[in-house]
Amino acid sequence: MKQVKRIIGLIISLILIVLFCHPEWLPLPEKTAGTMQSLFDGHFLLRGDAGITVAHVLMLIPAMLIIWVVCTLLSMLLEVIGKAKSRSATVTNLLQSIVKYFSVIIALLWGFSIVGFGAQSLIEDIITGFFIIFEGEYGVGDIIILDDFRGTVRSIGVRTTVIEDAGGNLKIVNNSDIRNLQNRSRNNSLAICDIGVAYDTDIPKLREILIPELYKIYDEHRDLYLSAPVFMGIESFGDSAINLRFHAETKETDIFAARRRLNEDLLALFRRNGVNIPFPQVVVHPPT
Repeated sequence: MKQVKRIIGLIISLILIVLFCHPEWLPLPEKTAGTMQSLFDGHFLLRGDAGITVAHVLMLIPAMLIIWVVCTLLSMLLEVIGKAKSRSATVTNLLQSIVKYFSVIIALLWGFSIVGFGAQSLIEDIITGFFIIFEGEYGVGDIIILDDFRGTVRSIGVRTTVIEDAGGNLKIVNNSDIRNLQNRSRNNSLAICDIGVAYDTDIPKLREILIPELYKIYDEHRDLYLSAPVFMGIESFGDSAINLRFHAETKETDIFAARRRLNEDLLALFRRNGVNIPFPQVVVHPPT
């Protein structure tokens, strides 16, 4: 009987939503219907500082019905999943309570926005915050790159995320403004080093020298490298040098330290083996 009442309620709610989303079908003054249509086109969010009208109050009805429909469908879905997977009633009730709690919060914020409290950005921040938390795009302690800012996530709030860079600078970002981020903590990173050698260097012979030496470097710095550095080959041809590329797998938290260490280790290695590292020189010709 309970499920039948829910289904009847859902059908009636959907009919009302369709009616209110087409205000021209309702016996309302033209101005009121026009305002309602504008609110609908703007996803029910009030734009600007327009005053509250009858249209704003009326648009609360479909907005609240939409939230109720979504909440009811999620609740029914949780019940079905709970029975199918033999979950306890306690777990199902807990999840249903969470859905209801979030629904009330969203309903209040959305309602405030419709009647003119200008909460659009707040709603976007909070909804995005919920998605960030539940989808696990990043967590506290993860290293992320947001735009040109690289730092460690220090806290994730319902509305904002706080990121701290290597210099201790904090960046506080509204959740709705977080787009196109990179989570660098999901996988290991590569410390990359490009080093130039003279054009007369015997690359095959150098490769034979490097293989055992790179393993020695790994053994000496296992605290930074997760595997032995790798000689990738010729990266490019410079004006006075052949540029070789090396990389070593490391944790993202150690990426800068590992890169500096790799630069030092390779410089010392090349010097020990007499490999010439050219540098730009200026030749001055005396006037004739």
